[in-house]
Amino acid sequence: MKRIGSLILGILFLLIGQLAFAQGKVYIKESGRSAGSVSSIDLNGITYVDVQATARKLGARVELFATSRQAKITSKGFFIILTGSLDEAIVNGKHVRISGPVEVRGGKLMAPVEIFLLPSFQTAVNKLIEFKDGVLYIERRFNVELADIVLSEKDNLLIFDAQNEFKFTAEQTTAHTVLVTFKDVVLKRDEYKKLRTNYIASADMYQVRTDAQLHIVLGDKANDWSFTQQGNKFIFRAGAAKASPEVPLTPVITTAPTPVIKAAREELVPSVMQEDDETEEVPASQVEQTPSEAPQAFAQPPVDTSSTIVVEEDDFEEMFVDADAAPADPVPAPAPAVTAPVIKAEPHPLAIKANKKIRIVVDPGHGGKDPGAVRGKYREKDWNLAVGKELARLLEKGGFEVKITRSTDVFIALSERSRIANNFKADLFVSVHVNSTKDSQANGFQVYFRSEKATDKEAAATASLENEAMQYEEVHYNFVDALLQSMAKNEYINESSKLAGYVKNAVHQQSGIGIAVAQKNAIRQANFYVLKGVQSPAILVEMGFISSPKDRAKLSQSTVQKKMAQGIYNGIVNYAKKEGLQK
Repeated sequence: MKRIGSLILGILFLLIGQLAFAQGKVYIKESGRSAGSVSSIDLNGITYVDVQATARKLGARVELFATSRQAKITSKGFFIILTGSLDEAIVNGKHVRISGPVEVRGGKLMAPVEIFLLPSFQTAVNKLIEFKDGVLYIERRFNVELADIVLSEKDNLLIFDAQNEFKFTAEQTTAHTVLVTFKDVVLKRDEYKKLRTNYIASADMYQVRTDAQLHIVLGDKANDWSFTQQGNKFIFRAGAAKASPEVPLTPVITTAPTPVIKAAREELVPSVMQEDDETEEVPASQVEQTPSEAPQAFAQPPVDTSSTIVVEEDDFEEMFVDADAAPADPVPAPAPAVTAPVIKAEPHPLAIKANKKIRIVVDPGHGGKDPGAVRGKYREKDWNLAVGKELARLLEKGGFEVKITRSTDVFIALSERSRIANNFKADLFVSVHVNSTKDSQANGFQVYFRSEKATDKEAAATASLENEAMQYEEVHYNFVDALLQSMAKNEYINESSKLAGYVKNAVHQQSGIGIAVAQKNAIRQANFYVLKGVQSPAILVEMGFISSPKDRAKLSQSTVQKKMAQGIYNGIVNYAKKEGLQK
């Protein structure tokens, strides 16, 4: 009995596991036709899709950053930044909650499909997108569609629904053909209908730049035709005799209904759409379905990589697989926590400049259109600038050569900050910031140096917060170039950790600040983009938490800002002297 009970229990666990995590595909149907599929997983009732493949198929640009487990999707003014293990996304500068945390599975970044249903994303890619029953349905952002086909003994009608009035021209170009041009409209779909009736042999509808055209081949008994408007409907009629089109209350043939897109608010909530059915069949004597309209098996088209940039491949794998191939098994990619910086005895990379004037770049974080963290009337960028300018003044007075990345309230891209440091041939780089979190109890001074792996989740979240600045960059930052330029970055990691230690100790000893400095975990590691391309020891200072009422009350005081700058300065001086770089 015990063995039977254990077996039943094991089966239950297996079933529960399958419910919690199931792999598969999400198929894509564009304008009523198959457009392949993307890898998907189901986690606790939420459908996740491969971010890279889905964004590419929908016409968006996607960049993957492997070490920080992030993806940036862009298209015509639209930004969304996704971070592994976080259930939040940055959408056009705003934090938006998503239904589940972003996952890394089988070398792919997987996110809830709902991110691709955002109204702002649909506008950016100029498409209408809906998801239902494992299928993404895609249509043009149209204002005219073929709604009904009505066949009778006396005439045939093609009925078009329009969201607004439009101008048109209609002319009989030959004895059996009519051409109707819809001016300045977007047709829902290009369609070809081979009716083969007495009045309409075929109807061909297609988009031509900003116009749409309807090309009709008349049947043998079509002695009259017309194209007229009735309210929001435009009707092509062909018949045996001249008459006004009579639109029936119940259409004989109905094409697929228009998807309903609810775009009242920018919410990450899955849309519910109507099934995009194929056109109903009519008797063979009246309508012949063309091969192109027949149901198709889903097939993967050739992969187009023109809109994809894979920046790093140390964790993510660029995977182009056959649509019918089984998805890869999930491969967890754990990031082991680093409890404390490891400092090795190595030759000092700046030894060649010992006792010479040291060049230091001071980088006040954020600025201009990028405010950084905000609480009420307080903006991080203002405090960063005040402390940064005071630190630069103290360093110049102390005999250092100093370059400040910004001395006014202007926006500077992350890539430009590291470029400034490298062009200046900086020996040290200090970026000044203020932290923020949802936990109002979190407080205290911290100092970071860059590492491929974050110390812990809190450090990763801080890096993600500061990396959000890349959403404001209008020019693409080529991280491949930055990576190549900083191939020797490992030699600076140890020195960066030392500099962080000296700064932490000096701020702790500086009177008049009043912000806690934890001795055990104030020095942390994370993957900050602003530090990535810098070819020198580099640290990022988080002076406190703007989200903490206690820290906020201190950092808003100009006297505390000056004391903070003094503490950071003392740490830099101690590092230079005790490491033998300055007398």
